[in-house]
Amino acid sequence: MNTTPQTTSPVELNEWIASGDHVVVLDVRSAAEFESLHIKGSYNVPLPLLAEHTAELAARIDTKVVLVCQSGVRATEARSKLAGVGFNDAHVLVGGVPGYQQAGGETVQGSKRWALERQVRMAAGSLVVAGLAGGKFLSPQLRTVAGVIGAGLTFSAATNTCAMGKALSKMPWNKTGNEPTRESVIAQLPGRNS
Repeated sequence: MNTTPQTTSPVELNEWIASGDHVVVLDVRSAAEFESLHIKGSYNVPLPLLAEHTAELAARIDTKVVLVCQSGVRATEARSKLAGVGFNDAHVLVGGVPGYQQAGGETVQGSKRWALERQVRMAAGSLVVAGLAGGKFLSPQLRTVAGVIGAGLTFSAATNTCAMGKALSKMPWNKTGNEPTRESVIAQLPGRNS
């Protein structure tokens, strides 16, 4: 099983699309992030949905896949999930959707929302400031909040995971009326030999 991330650049993906190469672009970000900005022609399959139905989705696709997210972390995790069920023709887009857009790739913009990474930075920073201010003006024990957030960010960097991001992705402002389901994803993906 090959778990080494295969990557592709925004320029290479653009060339594959322009040349008519049969490639499926799966965007593993949340539906809200997808709605804000996505690569034209891509399919939204949020990482939790892909993780739950990996084998079924992999069996549906018989071509090269490019996995995209905001920065590459979720796409790399999705690639590992697919490799775990024997699907090894998945590539992670370097630079994510923003990198593709900056390279001149065709994207679709919708309503503006903060990216999940920006929301994490705002929440973590606000909690640290609140912990320090609360420690000065209310109770010194509230400084512990800043320490816990710092430890969490260190763990997040060391493990390349983000519990705060996962929690924030479940918040109402990160949901849309068009949340993908197993059935809607299966129906929209190009099937084998189609």
